[in-house]
Amino acid sequence: MFKEIRNKYLRYSSIFLFCIIVFFCALQLNFLWLFGYSPSYEDIKTPTLRVGSELYTSDGKLIGRYYKENRTPVSFNEISPSVVKALVATEDVRFYKHMGIDFRSLLSSGISTATGDKRGASTITQQLAKNLYRTRYNKSQGLLSRIPLVRTIVAKLKEWLTAVKLESNYSKNDIITMYLNTVSFGNNAYGIKTASRIYFDKEANELDVPESALLVGMLKGTSLYNPVKNPEKALERRNVALAQMNKYNYISAAELSTYKNMPIKLKEGRVDEGSDGDSYLRAAVDKYLEKWCKDNNYDLYEDGLKIYTTIDSKLQKYAEEAVAEQMKVVQRRFYSVWGNEDPWEDSEGKKVDYPDRAMRNLPIYKQLEKKYPTTPDSISAYLNRKKKMKIFTWKGDRDTLFSTMDSIRYYGKIMNTGMMTLDPFNGKIKVWVGGLDHKYFKYDHVNQSKRQAGSTFKPFAYLAALESGMSPCDKFTDKPVRIAYQEKGKTEYWEPKNADWSVSYREMSLRWAMGKSVNTITAQVTEKVGWENVVKWAHDCGIDSHLESVPSVSLGTNDVSVFEMVKAYGTFLNGGFKTDPILVEKITDLDNNIIEEFKAKTKRVLSEEISWLMLYMFRGGMEEPGGTSQALWEWDLWKKGNQIGGKTGTSNDYVDAWYMGITKDLVTGVWVGCDERTAHFKNGETGEGSRTALPVFAKFMEKVYKDPSTGYTMGPFPKAKVKITREINCPTPRYEVDTTSNDSLAVDSTNFDVPKIEEPQSPATTEPVVQKTEEKKPVDPVKQPAPEVPLTRKEERELRKKQRQEERERKKNNQ
Repeated sequence: MFKEIRNKYLRYSSIFLFCIIVFFCALQLNFLWLFGYSPSYEDIKTPTLRVGSELYTSDGKLIGRYYKENRTPVSFNEISPSVVKALVATEDVRFYKHMGIDFRSLLSSGISTATGDKRGASTITQQLAKNLYRTRYNKSQGLLSRIPLVRTIVAKLKEWLTAVKLESNYSKNDIITMYLNTVSFGNNAYGIKTASRIYFDKEANELDVPESALLVGMLKGTSLYNPVKNPEKALERRNVALAQMNKYNYISAAELSTYKNMPIKLKEGRVDEGSDGDSYLRAAVDKYLEKWCKDNNYDLYEDGLKIYTTIDSKLQKYAEEAVAEQMKVVQRRFYSVWGNEDPWEDSEGKKVDYPDRAMRNLPIYKQLEKKYPTTPDSISAYLNRKKKMKIFTWKGDRDTLFSTMDSIRYYGKIMNTGMMTLDPFNGKIKVWVGGLDHKYFKYDHVNQSKRQAGSTFKPFAYLAALESGMSPCDKFTDKPVRIAYQEKGKTEYWEPKNADWSVSYREMSLRWAMGKSVNTITAQVTEKVGWENVVKWAHDCGIDSHLESVPSVSLGTNDVSVFEMVKAYGTFLNGGFKTDPILVEKITDLDNNIIEEFKAKTKRVLSEEISWLMLYMFRGGMEEPGGTSQALWEWDLWKKGNQIGGKTGTSNDYVDAWYMGITKDLVTGVWVGCDERTAHFKNGETGEGSRTALPVFAKFMEKVYKDPSTGYTMGPFPKAKVKITREINCPTPRYEVDTTSNDSLAVDSTNFDVPKIEEPQSPATTEPVVQKTEEKKPVDPVKQPAPEVPLTRKEERELRKKQRQEERERKKNNQ
């Protein structure tokens, strides 16, 4: 068709123009995959900034962010005019005159480059195209990218084409705004708002001329001109930017002279209070929303979501304070108990070489074994080499010289914790404390960690009893128990012991036995209702972990999480409805348009009568003689008829300590222990749940009740809404001696094949003396006789050894 054009110059010009058009069409369409991705019209109309998501409490407090690029967008009116002037003067003085490509600057740059003075000619719009659409990233490049010079030319042409599209769709101020929201200012600060906050602790519209010139000057090289790392270079570059502003009449000569003599004044700040760094809650929400993001095609780190959690900021603050206060006490006590002695022991009291085991599990250990196959001393020397490191202490982060082995030994003695509070009526999690400090202890002790529940699992045995038709007043005798069960076709026997290694032969109601946490009666109840039913009801209430169906299940020998236990206990408070806890209430976009709202799923698993009876049973821990929750009387929690139900728990050898607390509004679970299970306390006096975990709950609730703004008040549990058909009126007599108030399973509660203990021929002779004058009068639990001091672990081992010797002698004599 070009042959019809007779003028050859016009014909050649038309052919050239046609080729240009065809080339740019091929470039845009990525013809034969030669050129790579180019932004489409839709991409230009709806540009996507990689904006991090923000995490809020239910009352609107920002507590965290998710980002790959730490950026918070601003509008043009939120940017200081001096920033815009500095940017135009320094980067693109003809910005308001060109159409995205400045051909005059391009020609001038070409001449300068030819004479040896290299100078860029990219406009602000072209730089925006490169930053916004990543035109030079590998995924944006086609087959021609393998040719070095051609790759550069193609990338430049794509930026030209994209810049023209941007100019045709947006105003100059919009382009300036998008540019300042995308560029990096170093130190993981993206966008002018984040940079102004991080370097000067100011909003973007509060920046003065020298500060604006400093930030704009950094764009030439965020590392080279970083004011934190290279203050001299940054000052030099700032003054260049100021000179450019003077050259193009944005500031006067007098202002230039004044500003150039001003030193750089940095003030380290944060994007928002609490928004920097990681946390247990931030990590938990990330995991919680993982499936939702996948199903709904959202990226938590790039899509600018606003996530409103169910967490109450005041309750969270009080919980963290209570944890810090009590765990300092627990840690001091642990160090005091062991002194200079290693705390790592097995259940037989034999020392365990935990540091050696932990060392061999390190990823670097296998590498060292390959490097030094015949010289183990070299491995030891490497792992014992001192180096500078920062460690966790209760007095703050501490710089020290530690070797890898020093670090293993140090952290192997740190006591940790997990705490969660739930409003079971709506399923909202109000408190989430995953541990001491997420920076040093990444493992979340609310949902990730699973430990033996100890006596906090006993209520499921009593629930099974109620479901079988029993009442809180049904009685069992505290006596030696020997339960037979089948394991791999063989008959085995289990004989649990009480916390003080004694039995009273007293007849006890179920409420008293649960409140006092009597192991022998719990075992009898379990045998009567069937341990498979205990497992069933635990699962029905909310325990999701696998539970071994064995006689000892009721004494908490299975591993469960704080999350599961709180969910299951919430069923009792919520009138028999199991509620699946939710951690996120709603999600919005940057403009606060609601994307998703979350509601807790509920299912009735218990009748109203049974759930009320269980609350009545839980109150026994405070109201029954020797109740294991009576340490709560030490705190200011008893006004306005306030009632609290709860259960302590301690696993074998005082490894795990628990407290589960129930008020009329909330359910709280607390676990305390060492991540290394062989590190534990020596006796119940220092390590059981009532002395380690219970005070966390008590201090927390005391703080909550003393702050009226929380909305949580003291008061009794709700009255029964249905007729209670079971017997509950059975006052417990008050006895002179209380010997089983400790609540611990560290008394060989899971040992099997223990010889049967002979029961006395005349139970009447063992009947305890009752104080008749006190029998019908309620007694303040605070005034109850103090329990006997529990045996130490050494005394317990000696007692067991003596019992085994006596049994062997008895068998020998019988033979």
